[in-house]
Amino acid sequence: MLPIDRSHLYDGGELASLECVGQRVIIPGPAGPLEGITDCPDKETRGAVAVILHPHPLYGGTLHNKVVHYLSRTCNQLGIPSLRFNFRGVGESGGVYDDGRGETEDCLAVLDWVQERRPGFDIWLAGFSFGAYVAYRSVHRHPRISRLLTVAPPVNLFDFTVLPAPSCPWTLIQGELDELVPAVSVENWVDTLPVQPRKILLPADHFFHGQLNALQAALLESLSEEVSEMGVSGPCRESSFS
Repeated sequence: MLPIDRSHLYDGGELASLECVGQRVIIPGPAGPLEGITDCPDKETRGAVAVILHPHPLYGGTLHNKVVHYLSRTCNQLGIPSLRFNFRGVGESGGVYDDGRGETEDCLAVLDWVQERRPGFDIWLAGFSFGAYVAYRSVHRHPRISRLLTVAPPVNLFDFTVLPAPSCPWTLIQGELDELVPAVSVENWVDTLPVQPRKILLPADHFFHGQLNALQAALLESLSEEVSEMGVSGPCRESSFS
């Protein structure tokens, strides 16, 4: 169990009514249907889609989490369409919590679904906290993932050491004041890896309270040059996910 109390619950429903969300989709999953939401920019950067994974389902984590929303919005500002979805047992998604194992299968099913609808497109895989763990479990198991983004990977709560390091470019975002996933634990784990991520450290707690705009700005600065080399295609709405 996570070392958190009610004051640390993820704010899963807080952003549910925002007007910025896009198309609701239902994706076939291994334990039942998976509920998702797509978010599309006006001008889509050619050749990439972002899939973003939410924090712990047993502690209020959903696709409407603030950090997940800001990751989606950041990708949209870079010209990349995004898909957020609820893991099994969350919201309208079928199934029950499975400690990361089944959630990894959910993620892979969603990645296949995206690939079928955007053949040839690269996939950026991002996750926050528990979602970062699932993303790290999934990154070596799908051929179209071209970038990994992990926010506050819970290396002190799940065993990352048995997982292979990613072979694609990887950005790691960590709060220096994180009370649930200490920055020193993340740093010690990263030091053992054969590859090193691009690191973004922010003066933030685990939930990035008061630092969400800084998180977005840091990612935009870090990734903008890479995205500018990818070219621009037409409006996303002309090529819907579903």
